[in-house]
Amino acid sequence: MPEPAIKVFLRTWRRAFLSAYYRRFKAGRPFTVRGVDYRYFYHAYNQTYCNERAVEIPLVWPLVEDVPAERVLEVGNVLTHYFPTRHDVVDKYERAPGVRNVDVVDFRPTEPYDLIVSISTLEHVGFNEQPSEPDKPLRAIRNLQRCLSPQGRLVVTLPMGFNPHLDRMLQEGRIPLGNALYLRRISRDNRWREVAWEEIRDARYGHPYCNANGVVVATFSFVG
Repeated sequence: MPEPAIKVFLRTWRRAFLSAYYRRFKAGRPFTVRGVDYRYFYHAYNQTYCNERAVEIPLVWPLVEDVPAERVLEVGNVLTHYFPTRHDVVDKYERAPGVRNVDVVDFRPTEPYDLIVSISTLEHVGFNEQPSEPDKPLRAIRNLQRCLSPQGRLVVTLPMGFNPHLDRMLQEGRIPLGNALYLRRISRDNRWREVAWEEIRDARYGHPYCNANGVVVATFSFVG
């Protein structure tokens, strides 16, 4: 049975109001990563004002802007919901114009990329699928490294506590973190701070605050 129009209107209005409220509230509160101040990203779609998208997108989007669109691949259709984009997108499940519905471990580009980005997507790979494949995120990373040009880089954001198999691979060093950076949520109103790995390695998803409480931003290079 279709949802009453008044409920749809009220839900949309509430999201828009909350988005505007948080945007004004946080206008003067940047978060700092490696000495650089970034503005939190607030948008009604997916309610970024109350989850990890608020910090992931400000870190990833400038990287995408700095590389010609034809040299960029995004794994997981995220950025197209917030910006006009022209780069390639691979997403196994989301049907949308310009999105290739290919499993990330099977993807083979015709030309390598100078930049591949993935925002809170790889934790779902092999975990929210049947049958479950615990090691699939690692296989996905290795395949994407092979899709890079020799000077290219792969940048992925990974929320801790969502996929226990992925957490374990990170904790055991099976996924090398190298020059990664780490963010921890520090307040109910969705403020974040850069921290050491030890402060988020055991972070729980949904506690003490909703959604992610710790995020890894990892960078990988080409592997032939």
